[in-house]
Amino acid sequence: MNLFTILASGDDGNAGGGGALIQLGIFLLIPLAMYFLLIRPQRRRVKDQQALQSSLEVGDEIVTTSGMYGFITGFEDGERVWIEIDDNVQVRVARAAIQGKVDTSATSATATTPPAAPPKDAGDRDETDNPVDADATDKE
Repeated sequence: MNLFTILASGDDGNAGGGGALIQLGIFLLIPLAMYFLLIRPQRRRVKDQQALQSSLEVGDEIVTTSGMYGFITGFEDGERVWIEIDDNVQVRVARAAIQGKVDTSATSATATTPPAAPPKDAGDRDETDNPVDADATDKE
């Protein structure tokens, strides 16, 4: 007999076996959903990380997973990278610790922020700067 006809007939032969078919469908959809929600995005992240690490070159500005920014100055044994984090200060990190390249073509946030207004002098104040004190107005 066909599997679906057995499931549709139920245990007692009545027409109430439709619930078993729905349960089977749900159990088949769970691995499919896990693949598209968990496994496939993780594989994409791994491929992107491998592509990034294979494209690293001397002179690239990078950021590590610990948040250090620097320029790549050399490679050692293919697994370690020398990074210059300041003038004449170099550190050696694992190649896998590189999180990404820094986009140096983008403008910084401070460049787009308008300069702060200079503080007002005491003589420049008006009624909105100093609320009116009831006691001060009675004395005048």
